[in-house]
Amino acid sequence: MSHFYVDPNIAKASTISTDVYTSEAIFEAAKEKIFASSWQFIGSREIVKFNGDVHPFTLLENYMNEPLMLTKDTAGEVHCLSNVCTHRGNLISYKQCSKATNLRCKYHGRLFELSGKFISMPEFKEVENFPCKADNLPVLPLFNWGNLLFTSLHKKDEAPIYLSEMMERLHWLPLDEFVYRGDLSKTFDIDASWALYCENYLEGFHIPFVHASLNSALSFGDYTTELYAKASLQLGVSKDAANCFDLPKTSIDYGTNVAAYYFWVYPNMMFNFYPWGLSVNIVSPVAVNKTKVEFLTFIWKEEKYDKGAGSDLDKVEMEDEEIVHSVQKGIVSRFYQHGRYSVTRETGTHHFHRLLAESLNH
Repeated sequence: MSHFYVDPNIAKASTISTDVYTSEAIFEAAKEKIFASSWQFIGSREIVKFNGDVHPFTLLENYMNEPLMLTKDTAGEVHCLSNVCTHRGNLISYKQCSKATNLRCKYHGRLFELSGKFISMPEFKEVENFPCKADNLPVLPLFNWGNLLFTSLHKKDEAPIYLSEMMERLHWLPLDEFVYRGDLSKTFDIDASWALYCENYLEGFHIPFVHASLNSALSFGDYTTELYAKASLQLGVSKDAANCFDLPKTSIDYGTNVAAYYFWVYPNMMFNFYPWGLSVNIVSPVAVNKTKVEFLTFIWKEEKYDKGAGSDLDKVEMEDEEIVHSVQKGIVSRFYQHGRYSVTRETGTHHFHRLLAESLNH
């Protein structure tokens, strides 16, 4: 039996080994086994709004630390490229810029198109078999859903495998109308494992015990979880018709008082849709027991903002942090190794643990 085994039968299963939350070796192994092959949210198309825009960024800073950049070429096509020069590894773009016609390395002058294709290099006429394909900047896969952009370091799975159920369920939602609001977005530092933070999100079991205000907005008896290949959905149903989505007849949920769609996408992304818009939560590992969580706010209907299940998000976050911090302290105990799952309320956590085990054993 593998070290990371979680029985597929939730009624028989015990939780994944606590090494996932405490082991430095597992924390490092997860970089390649879990995160490098996953798809990651990298922002909105508004970042590179105009032709010639260049936006450097670091994917999962303080963990993967992969230097990347988004560019929009003169034809209006958006590219996700490595931000590392293929000559000596210097960063090419240091800061956001606009009206660029090409990319030039400041170290030795190597020149690239905004698509990443090599153009020229000084003092290289004598070099044999040059240029070749390896002299172009590596191009990463780029997937967009409305204004939302995603990429992957290893193109093992197509993005729709991770996102298709969410896209299909919310096919009626005009995501291109959602506007990113930096003034309403925040970052939280968590003293706990990234995996503990995710599994807390993946069950509504704790809502009546931890979130009094959220519990007053949602009908706990109607709270359901749906599992997909690389994702899951928790459907938040309101106790009344106030502060709910105005669902079209084409929606599978038409006739239900949906207050929130809580989508989780493996391994570390959360897409919380409310009648006012979207809160994207990106969970970034920093250390075995430290995590950064970004709350990125996209407004659709500002007049509905901060109402219903989508209100007091800071308060809900503080309540979650208190619990997750406490669990991080508890799981290092010599007296705790495994727990069991509620068959009715913890299917999302069980699903997450199964995916973790599959990745770590690969």
